[in-house]
Amino acid sequence: MELLVTTEWLANELGASDLRIVDATKFMADAGRNPAAEYEAGHIPGAVFMDLSELTDSGNPIDNMLPPAEKFASRMQSLGLGDGSRVVLYDDSPLKSAARAWWMLTIFGAHEVAILDGGIAKWKAEGRPLETGKEALRHRHFTVWKDEKDVRTKADLLANLHSKDEQVVDARPADRFSGETPDPRGDTASGHIPGSTNIPHSSFFNADGTWKSADEIKTIFSDAGIDLAKPLVTTCGSGMTAAVVSFAAALAGAEKTALYDGSWAEWGADADTPKETA
Repeated sequence: MELLVTTEWLANELGASDLRIVDATKFMADAGRNPAAEYEAGHIPGAVFMDLSELTDSGNPIDNMLPPAEKFASRMQSLGLGDGSRVVLYDDSPLKSAARAWWMLTIFGAHEVAILDGGIAKWKAEGRPLETGKEALRHRHFTVWKDEKDVRTKADLLANLHSKDEQVVDARPADRFSGETPDPRGDTASGHIPGSTNIPHSSFFNADGTWKSADEIKTIFSDAGIDLAKPLVTTCGSGMTAAVVSFAAALAGAEKTALYDGSWAEWGADADTPKETA
């Protein structure tokens, strides 16, 4: 299964015994939209709803941190996602939140995970079938596993300020990166990690919400001065849109991409971390 699958491919695969379809829509808290309610109002047949707002480390004061492996495995089992499943993710969010679900699943050991190109918006635009309500769920075994080689911490990023071993790409909008617009968290400074490069996550999409081609994505990185043959770390506000950059890098063939899970929610709130503006 490719990293990115088309609506046509998915329509032809509906009903396959090993296929699991997941709605991984998440919105900003102030968006005024309820992803679970929207899922129940209409979803791709057979899809289950993954509540990303709940799939976090509730014991960590930093927003949206990865949950413990046992918690993640338990939630996947309850959704019917098991070892050997082919998982196709989609969303209907400007955050492109399916990428966060893709990143978490890969961190926690899933092997075949794809994102639906264009999401449910494209599926609907093509007049394809929808179902309402909730799906009947059957528990399946999901092995408790966590591989943190592609996760970076604040300590890692502080060390990287001196070693410069890894390129750092920030997925936030340009005005947030520059510090022109204050951070929405009242206790968090403005600006960005020194030496990081800004590529807003929206850069990787066409006007209809589909992903740009691999060649176009390579050009976006190259034009920003990023060498995909070298190690890369992605970051954003809270680790959500950073995963979009990670997925884009994977589409473009990058093999050494990690994500700073604490992102600006952690870095910007720490008075001792260095920060740049402009």
